[in-house]
Amino acid sequence: MTEVDKKWMRLALEIAERGAGHVSPNPMVGCVIVSEEGEKIAQGYHERYGQAHAEQNAVDAVKNPKLLENATVYVTLEPCAHQGNTPPCCEMLAELPIKRVVVAMQDPTPKVAGKGIQHLRNHNITVDVGLLTKEAKRLNEFFLHHQTFNRPFVTLKIAQTLDGYIAAPDGNSEWISGEHARAMVHQWRSRYDAVMVGRNTALLDNPRLTVRHVEGRQPRRIVIDGPLELPDDLNLFTDQYEDKTIVLTHNEEKYRNEADPMLNMLKSDYFRGQTLLVEEKDGHTDLKKALREIGGLPLTSVLVEAGQNLASALLREKLVDKVECFIAPKMLGGGTKSVLGVGINRMEEIMEFRDVQWKKVGQDLLFRGYF
Repeated sequence: MTEVDKKWMRLALEIAERGAGHVSPNPMVGCVIVSEEGEKIAQGYHERYGQAHAEQNAVDAVKNPKLLENATVYVTLEPCAHQGNTPPCCEMLAELPIKRVVVAMQDPTPKVAGKGIQHLRNHNITVDVGLLTKEAKRLNEFFLHHQTFNRPFVTLKIAQTLDGYIAAPDGNSEWISGEHARAMVHQWRSRYDAVMVGRNTALLDNPRLTVRHVEGRQPRRIVIDGPLELPDDLNLFTDQYEDKTIVLTHNEEKYRNEADPMLNMLKSDYFRGQTLLVEEKDGHTDLKKALREIGGLPLTSVLVEAGQNLASALLREKLVDKVECFIAPKMLGGGTKSVLGVGINRMEEIMEFRDVQWKKVGQDLLFRGYF
């Protein structure tokens, strides 16, 4: 494959990202069609879950069907091979007079997993697989993680001072990071399926967890309330998005008394969200099982905006896939540390990150790393 192939695949990856926050639990996919003469004749991406896929949108955008003869199709993920909300894309492409399809990566979904590629080859279409695969996998890290582990991809977001504090001794945390960092977090919220907090954060900060500083989709909101004792007048339970709130609890007795098992909803007149019962572990809600429960909804990604307790517990249980940490040019000298007690006693056990990036955001420094 050539530099020209890379050029068109990069464009396909770029337009695929426009579906972020709108296509889950499906993957983001982009498609570019190039004529035999090397000119782009159409492009498309998967815009909304349940609607047409990228390949169909690109084909529909072709103004002169004669240009499809001997054309090359660039697509960021293997064309689907099964009937879902839309027809199989591999069958649609196979009926066109195209010569070649370039695929960034194979789809790991069992219903596809090479079948789309083989169908095209069976119809005498050349298929090249593996162009910019690393970039394609990063684009769909939520989807691929959910497919592999049956639980959502978990990103832990932290905003801390230079000396590692997320709140002052009096509990106040507004604001450690700057406005540019806060706007970025709102952009992230619009791309994740859910935003999660623990009961202490919900009680002390009474957050809304809404998308405000940017335009975008409002995600689901998850609060872990093990004892099921949070007051029902919190923003998460009373605002315009209360139906998007999910409460996770391990208090089976109270859950059975207060919830309608047919609807998984509290009988409270004030809350129209969802309450899920999860097993208990060491006196707390079992986080691993909670994430599997969430993944089955299905939710493919969770942005955790937690306090010290939940952040430390997720790290201790090795349930965090990525950390986004804003480091502000400020010092407190005391208060609440970002994490504490993650089960490490020796340097040999230290948590190390891969694919590390540093970025200046306003006056803050953003650290990004994967486990």
